[in-house]
This record gives sequence, C-alpha cells and structure tokens, in this order.
Amino acid sequence: MGLTNQATGLSGLLRELPDSLGDKADALIALAGNPNTGKSTVFNGLTGLNQHTGNWPGKTVVLAKGAYRYRKKEITLVDLPGAYSLLANSADEQVARDFIFFGNPDVIVVVTDATCLERNLNLVLQVLEITPRVILCVNLIDQAKQKGFNINFKKLEQILGIPVVPAVARDKKGLEELKEAIHLMVFGQYQSQPKTLIYDEALEQGISQVQQELDKLFHKKMNSRWIALRLLDGEMAIVEQLLEMMQRMEEPTKKEVRLREEIGVDVGFKQGV
Repeated sequence: MGLTNQATGLSGLLRELPDSLGDKADALIALAGNPNTGKSTVFNGLTGLNQHTGNWPGKTVVLAKGAYRYRKKEITLVDLPGAYSLLANSADEQVARDFIFFGNPDVIVVVTDATCLERNLNLVLQVLEITPRVILCVNLIDQAKQKGFNINFKKLEQILGIPVVPAVARDKKGLEELKEAIHLMVFGQYQSQPKTLIYDEALEQGISQVQQELDKLFHKKMNSRWIALRLLDGEMAIVEQLLEMMQRMEEPTKKEVRLREEIGVDVGFKQGV
C-alpha cells in the first residue's frame, strides 16, 4: 500500500503496546469484524494473557495488541474495533479502516458470525477492495448448526478466493487451523486470488479516470482504486489525509538531518508530492 505505519502514528501505538515475545515480531496481523461476532474471543483464544491495550493516536478508541508464537514465528495481533463497514461513519470504523489501509498488516483476519453470514460478508468484501491478504474466520458455527444452517465452506472459499476457517472460538475450535492459515499466507506458501468487484460500466469508467490522476499524484504508492471509490462516494477528506501522510514520509529523520549537516547538504525536504 505504500504508506508506512511510521507515517501515520501507528508506530507510536505499537511501541506503547510492548510485545513480550521479543523486540520485533515476524508478522503483524489485524483482526476485523462486525460487533458481536466473537472477534475478541478469537483474539483472546490466540493470545491468552499475552496482551495489552492502548488508545489509537489522537482518539479515545481502544485497540488491543497481543502476541503468540507459532512454528517458531512471533506473531503480533491487533484487535481492531468492531465495525459494520469501512465507510468511516463512526470513530471505531475510521480507526479500523485506517489501520487496515495505512498500518500495512501482513494479513487481515475478518471474523464473521455464521448465523448471519450474509450481512457480515459486506465488511469482508470491503476489506478485499483494500488488500487481497485476507482470511475469513467463520465463527459460531455451532449456533448456526443449531439453527439448521448448512454452510459450504469450500464453496465459499472458491467464490471469495481466500482461505475460509470455520471456528467455535469460545471452545477454541478452529484456532489452530486459523494459525496455520495465517502462517501459510504470511510466509508465502499460500497466494490468495480474491475476485475483484466489478461495478457497472459507467462507474468503472469513472474509477479508471480518477485512478489515473491518483497514480500521478501518489506515484502508484498505494491502492488508487480503493481511494477512487472513496472519492466517488464523496469522501473528499481522505485526499488531505493522504497528502499529509505522504509529506510526513518525505521529512528527513534526525539521523538524516545530522548526516546532511555534516557533509554540507541542504537539509530541506521536498514539499508536496
């Protein structure tokens, strides 16, 4: 996606939430999902007591960070606020969206409720428009069975083009399979092939036109299709946010300033993009 978490304040948040497994994790995983899907139960089941909480920079929204070790890899897990969509209609949704887009997680696990899967898939599709590195965890399958629902997980996996892991997180069922799916995706042994959502011809033409301008503006350093969709949806404020992030990325670090001063190079940085 191009923007680093150093440019968005995420690095400060992650530093505030120390990782007891080591100074550097091998992977950063985000847990997303609608409220009341059992997402935090999945988080607790994966991390146990090895977790901490902190506020998103500049907001009162709480994020939980935890860690676990699997196949000799140290994994950091961030439990994002529950969100029905990524259209940023609330502070929680904005935080979830910003972390997914700007935080550069290696994988996003979207936790859904098997008893109302169709409604939950809206968020899954929105996340897939940002990144293909998505795993779907279908939680509460025991309750779905009690209600007579029969979910074809293999068919769902084929339709979405991403791994689908059924689970009963409360009983820790499916969590080892989820760890394995994360491992395979992060370390290159599984390449997801999600289906791209195609809109009607007029909208696709508009997306293409806006994308071309965005690629010029941001030098193809981020997902211009997703940004184009947000702009066409009327979310103009995101451009100002993105430009600010890009400018921060171009600011020299203290070490760079010191080095430039020592060798007599102008320490000013390029304004704009």
